[in-house]
Amino acid sequence: MNCLTTLREPLICSNRTNKTVHSFGYKILFKNISIIAFDFPFYPKISRKSTPPISTAAMDSKTAENGTGKGVPMMLTSGVSGRINVLLSLHACKALMMMLFNAMLLVLLLPFRRRKVQCLEKNGGGVKVGRRGMAIRRVVQEGEDEKEETIRKYSLFGTSRGDIMFTQSWTPVSTKVRGLVVILHGLNEHSGRYKYLAKQLNGNGLKAYAMDWIGHGGSDGLHGYVPSLDLAVSDMKSFLEKVLAENPGLPCFCFGHSTGGAIVLKAALDAKVNSSISGIVVTSPAVGVQPTHPILSALAPIFAFLLPRYQLSAANKRGMAVSRDPQALEAKYSDPLVFTGSIRVRTGYEILKITAFLQQNLRKLTVPFLVLHGTADTVTDPEASQMLHHGATSSDKSIKLYKGLLHDLLFEPEKEDILKDIIDWLNSRVQR
Repeated sequence: MNCLTTLREPLICSNRTNKTVHSFGYKILFKNISIIAFDFPFYPKISRKSTPPISTAAMDSKTAENGTGKGVPMMLTSGVSGRINVLLSLHACKALMMMLFNAMLLVLLLPFRRRKVQCLEKNGGGVKVGRRGMAIRRVVQEGEDEKEETIRKYSLFGTSRGDIMFTQSWTPVSTKVRGLVVILHGLNEHSGRYKYLAKQLNGNGLKAYAMDWIGHGGSDGLHGYVPSLDLAVSDMKSFLEKVLAENPGLPCFCFGHSTGGAIVLKAALDAKVNSSISGIVVTSPAVGVQPTHPILSALAPIFAFLLPRYQLSAANKRGMAVSRDPQALEAKYSDPLVFTGSIRVRTGYEILKITAFLQQNLRKLTVPFLVLHGTADTVTDPEASQMLHHGATSSDKSIKLYKGLLHDLLFEPEKEDILKDIIDWLNSRVQR
């Protein structure tokens, strides 16, 4: 037979419980080969007059040819074509139906998703100008109060994709600048929360720069929403280039907290960044995080695509303490520039992605670094920081674990001790 022939006829097979199941299928004949392609199965009570099911007697006659004597039903094909026996279980049929349903759901929801994205783009990508204005006013007002110790300024720079990033800097007034530190805040924070760190750096001759990454503080984007942490990594690289161009010849270090630490670590894996910085300091880095339920990790890619901006309350560990200082907690969660809502689905998925990436590439980290972590941290995993210290191939690496301290190390009651550890590490690597 040299042509392709397709016939639709009733077939009989058995399921795992040895109950006879009738199914209509397509029998494709091509070059003396018979291939069975199934439709969905149905039970014997459903019948069609034009094509009645094959009788049990006929089935038994074919069973005898099997030679087993056990009465195992076999699928039948007609003509002189070859025979291929295919067993499709009900479980496989259900899996196929679920896959088709998911594909149909994606197709149906995609137009709504595009419409929502277009609406956000029309409104400036969800940016709240009020946040930027507030960030600018704080720099101006607080800078006036701090002018005897430091010169505080803000600046805006555009990314290649058209977003505007808010940045600020602290320059020492009476101390010679010996080096630079670029600061990356943590998830849902903003750069202004690290002004005390910046002042301490200024007191040691280190000029500080900080950037609000996308969706945070005074930068563009829906508050608390990060479409991709790779964008934050790219923006950090661009900002670093700008800082280095403004301060040629000075050693530069990078500081990052929590997810900001993960951004700094991923950026440091880039050869160009590696060669342009003298070291990095990370506190409570997001190298290891654990969702509240394992199923969230499995469903994250699907929901991140369908409902990226949705706030998943199940993933928000309500009441989780990040500091043992009540005043520090009150200041953080009453700050309108801090996002205090439930984590957005896409943002959470991006954090899972970057932590997985870092864990797979720790050995590629060769830049000098200091990692600090509290052993009672329930947001990011202190053991992951130990894994970072052990797995990195840097010849100059240090780790400090603080017993009983929580996630926001620089806002703990022991913050002065932690700041001293950071500045001592930096000073030992900066020429006086």
